[in-house]
Amino acid sequence: MTGSLLAASAVTLKVGVVFWVLVAWRTPGGEPWDAPAFWTVVYPIALGIAAVLGACFPRRAWLWGLLLMALQVPVVAVVSGFGPLLLAGLVYALVLAVPAMAIAAAAGALRCRLVTLRDG
Repeated sequence: MTGSLLAASAVTLKVGVVFWVLVAWRTPGGEPWDAPAFWTVVYPIALGIAAVLGACFPRRAWLWGLLLMALQVPVVAVVSGFGPLLLAGLVYALVLAVPAMAIAAAAGALRCRLVTLRDG
């Protein structure tokens, strides 16, 4: 793994864990997807974070959306404990990751395009 990918992974891990811990802390039961405002506030913010990460780290930008959304599962496991529905939570997080991956990839591609236009 190159230095830039390692740095992008570290930033995504830190940002993702902090974000999902804050969401879990504010959610009864600690499961982000059970938050009353998940679809109207939490998920749109997560997609925005994925876009920012993709723009900041355009190389393999889709990966930052996947990693960001998948981090919900270990946070839930730590906050709520391991339960029989944790596997279902992982599947759910991976489904939610698809739009985040697309948005991060689009933001990374847009950044690359803008840099090419500026330098070209």
